[in-house]
Amino acid sequence: MKSKIENVEKNVVKLIIEEDAERFNESLIKAYQKTRGRFTIPGFRKGKAPMNLIEKYYGENVFYEEALNIIFPEAYEAAVKEHGIVPVDTPELDIEQIGKGKNLIFTAKVTVKPDVNLGQYKGFALEKEQVNITDEDVQKELERIRERNSRLVAVEDRPVQDKDIVNIDFEGFIGGEPFEGGSAKGYTLVVGSNTFIPGFEEQLIGAALNQELEVNVTFPEDYHNENLKGKPAVFKVRINEIKYRELPNLDDEFAQDVSEFDTLEEYKADIKKKLEEKAQQEAERKYENEIIKKAVENAEVDIPEVMVERQIGNIIKRLEMALAYQGINMQSYMEIMGLDENKLHEEYRERAYEEVKTELVLEKIAQAEKVEASEEEIEKEIEEMAERYSQKPEEFKKHLQNDDIEYIKDTIIRRKTIELMKQ
Repeated sequence: MKSKIENVEKNVVKLIIEEDAERFNESLIKAYQKTRGRFTIPGFRKGKAPMNLIEKYYGENVFYEEALNIIFPEAYEAAVKEHGIVPVDTPELDIEQIGKGKNLIFTAKVTVKPDVNLGQYKGFALEKEQVNITDEDVQKELERIRERNSRLVAVEDRPVQDKDIVNIDFEGFIGGEPFEGGSAKGYTLVVGSNTFIPGFEEQLIGAALNQELEVNVTFPEDYHNENLKGKPAVFKVRINEIKYRELPNLDDEFAQDVSEFDTLEEYKADIKKKLEEKAQQEAERKYENEIIKKAVENAEVDIPEVMVERQIGNIIKRLEMALAYQGINMQSYMEIMGLDENKLHEEYRERAYEEVKTELVLEKIAQAEKVEASEEEIEKEIEEMAERYSQKPEEFKKHLQNDDIEYIKDTIIRRKTIELMKQ
């Protein structure tokens, strides 16, 4: 096989690949052996007709397409490797010469990963956020834990109060007409959580169990649904259930119930320690992100549109999975947010561009600094992953594919690259 490369335009190249006639003839025979059962020739059982008769009956080029399918992947991969390019899209194939006894010549036009011109990427004079966990922070965390360990108590002898948990049916009207997405039955709402339209929850306060009432609100001017922005609405509401949270006392018994500590003071000390560790990790993450952001801003790269489009697809796929986990389908989400497919696509274009650029810049820095993942580092990473999944490393490794190993290697290289950038 021979190949050469031509630049077509920015980040687009054309590979001209030539396979000799003997190699093409071999692929024709393989194509015949693979597909002969598809052809019917008078006087022969299916799959038993000789190659030359099938060609005479259906035309000399009858096996060309399959022969090309056989020969192309290996030839294309060899040409890509020879010229050291990294394709980021499916190649556009064009046949220049094909025929029995002739060299096969074809071209593959493809978009390739762009080169990156790095600017400054380390030695930034950035301050890491200082961590200071106060007694107030500890108390807030205690209150959250206390609330998680509370119990719900049904109320029948008083009206709705702030912080109550109510179960309601509601139907919304604009100009006397019900509107899409404005009704629900058996909806649970924490009064004062500000999850509904401003003014809605406050009007529930004072309502009695099983009472039906009207709630008047106006949708905010910045509301996500274009059709509802700034419009006055009336909601017919029924109070099905009223509950409140009964909180446990904050004492040593509480500490013993929710932790391994005997006293509340010991438990508070542990909470403070864990909050400090978490805050340190968050400060480190922000610091790293600032460094990466600076390095990306200083770099120059012409990103092919196909890479941005692919990343938009990845982002939307991640969003779809996150929504499904919450029991929401994508179509409902788009209706709620007032988006169609094109708007959703454009919503994530800038983010996709930044994500692609960041990955390209980090990859280029790793190359420039010759950052690699050693076998020992890969083994250690696998051991840690196995421990997280409560498996023995040997068993865990049996389930790893080549792509998984590459992902582990890339993760190590990225981590080491970021550490280098912090110098």
